[in-house]
Amino acid sequence: MPRDIPTLDEVRRTTEKKRDAWWTVLLVDPVATPLVRWTAMWTRISPNQITWLALFLGLGAAACFAAGSWGWLLAGAGLYHLSFVLDCMDGKLARLTGTGSVFGAWLDYVFDRVRVLACAVALMGGQFARSGEVIYLWLALAVVFLDMLRYVDALQIFKIRHGMRKQIKARVREARRAENERELAFMEDLLENNPTADLEQDRTLADDDPPVQATEDQDRPRLQVVDLHQEFRHRFPWYARFRTLLLRHRIRTHLVSGIEFQMAVFIIGPAVDAVAPVTVGAGALLLVFELAIIYKLLLSTRDFTRTIEAFQKTA
Repeated sequence: MPRDIPTLDEVRRTTEKKRDAWWTVLLVDPVATPLVRWTAMWTRISPNQITWLALFLGLGAAACFAAGSWGWLLAGAGLYHLSFVLDCMDGKLARLTGTGSVFGAWLDYVFDRVRVLACAVALMGGQFARSGEVIYLWLALAVVFLDMLRYVDALQIFKIRHGMRKQIKARVREARRAENERELAFMEDLLENNPTADLEQDRTLADDDPPVQATEDQDRPRLQVVDLHQEFRHRFPWYARFRTLLLRHRIRTHLVSGIEFQMAVFIIGPAVDAVAPVTVGAGALLLVFELAIIYKLLLSTRDFTRTIEAFQKTA
């Protein structure tokens, strides 16, 4: 007997992220979300079992890539996409059924890295055996390095942003003890529920205003909003509107992330039998977007400095 599971629309709201990679939104979620609902209704498969299955399919893709010929490359590309669909399903199933775990999150992350490593070595090794061109050995190293760089960079940026927020919260707690001041909110948190929150604030701010503003809210009076992306938006005023346009379709602005890079290398390149040029092009685009994120972080640290100085002036 099927278990009592919400409707497909309710499953989408529960399991799909508010912002995700365009490859996931357009090519994976339309398949993965109905499969997750079916899996929850008719089976007792756990998220960790799906994670293991995704790894086995990824290793199967690597075996196909190692054969080198275009037919096997096409089969490997198909298996890799199926592996990625399952990789998205495990998290959705965990959110839907409430069976997620810390160990499951670790397992998912480690298996993703193992899959990329195995497929990179197999794909480029197969092409080297097929053509004898040394460039494929360098490309194998480049793919593994860029995948590592993307996730290490994301982790470090998260740690830096968390540290800045922690310091600002500490200053606000000190001010509250002294003067019982207003509550604190960060603009990036407000944007989760209202993608145009920063646009509304920008209409009332001058370029030289500090990135900490007081607003009146019916539910939370004297809400103090800290915006650590104010300078970035003033330099690139088109960005917020572009982001809002993408968010209407749940697509994040980081258009070439680790996901799109992997899909280009392990699906598009093998499918069109153009592994080397597609890998080089995807790697270049990934680096461009990573540099843009680092530049955005640099401007954010300047907003952080101005925020701390604004607190010191009012202390």
